[in-house]
Amino acid sequence: MPHFTKDSRYSLGVKIDALIVEIAGLFFTASRLPKKQKLLYLQKAGLKLDTLKFLFQMAWEIKSLDNKKYIAISEKLDVIGKMLGGWQKQVEKQNSPNKKLGEK
Repeated sequence: MPHFTKDSRYSLGVKIDALIVEIAGLFFTASRLPKKQKLLYLQKAGLKLDTLKFLFQMAWEIKSLDNKKYIAISEKLDVIGKMLGGWQKQVEKQNSPNKKLGEK
């Protein structure tokens, strides 16, 4: 992670990189699954996203990431979180047993 200080690049930076790849993989997998199986992967992605936010906050608190970069990253992670939340709600609605017959 080029934005991190040298002392954090190989500790927090590596963990953050791995989480980003893992979250992307969960999104990809969820996008390919049938409706009934998507929710579990979306929930896992949500937990990983929360962990990612926490690690970025920790990096900021120990001054491995400056304010400007932290704010920019946080805003993007919030947008991703909102999109993920919308996707989860849509999947929950589609899988709801209260869905009327004939609805998609």
